[in-house]
Amino acid sequence: MSEEVSLHGALQSYVDKWLAVQPQQRTALVFVDPAKYPGHIALAAWEQELLSAAYGIREPHVAATKLNWWAEELSGAAASGGRHPLTRVLFDDERAHAMSQERWLAPVLAAMAQLEEGTAVDFTAQLNAASALHGAVAALETAWWYGETASSERAARVATLSHLLFALRRLQDDAERDRLPLPMARLARFGLSRAGLRQHSDARDQAIQAQLDDLRSAWSEAMRLDGPLSVFRALEAGEGERLARRAGRAGEPLKALQKGTPDSGFMATMRAWRAAQRWQQQVIG
Repeated sequence: MSEEVSLHGALQSYVDKWLAVQPQQRTALVFVDPAKYPGHIALAAWEQELLSAAYGIREPHVAATKLNWWAEELSGAAASGGRHPLTRVLFDDERAHAMSQERWLAPVLAAMAQLEEGTAVDFTAQLNAASALHGAVAALETAWWYGETASSERAARVATLSHLLFALRRLQDDAERDRLPLPMARLARFGLSRAGLRQHSDARDQAIQAQLDDLRSAWSEAMRLDGPLSVFRALEAGEGERLARRAGRAGEPLKALQKGTPDSGFMATMRAWRAAQRWQQQVIG
């Protein structure tokens, strides 16, 4: 029986959706036992549900309806225990009740606020815009894993960078959306139109390389910030940083991004083990 199967019934489909987006986390579940830490897994799956609503639904009014439902669900969950399978698991844990309602609602409200946002002017503006949602997610996640006094500064930044890298991987698919993965200054510098984002060209490669340069630089700075990372966030950040470096050296960076970085076997297990060791030391210490 796999480690995920210990999470019963209705919950499993949400865990599966999370693992489909982040398959490297299957290795982490060896060290973050779902039977012992069901809330940690439920929180990760809930984050994926929230981000899917914020970014995956193309019609803003449909996304807003779903996010409004989550706001109502979380507003009453402390008293009712929740209706959604993920909420029920989360609010069966004392951690959920130790955090304020504002902490729970902040990611949902930030997701709603950014639904109508367009393409950022430059990389700094892009980073700042994305950090509202991903910073709120990171603050909730850090409080869950490490307590309310732990800093979420580093987690917020790497969560934001992971999102911007994921958006860059979807460059062709999202070329018609209001919010493009490349900022306006980048498009103007390399003479790229929306149509140009869908087709391979030297200009597109150069624009993607420039975006990767900024992402790699920001990642280096992020790792010097204060605060711990959850096991899942540490693995996501490490994989993202390695992928950004690999794509930055590739002749066709978008193809390299979309191919990803196969991360399995001994090294993947070692990375998960080290992340889990840091987590346990921080909690125990």
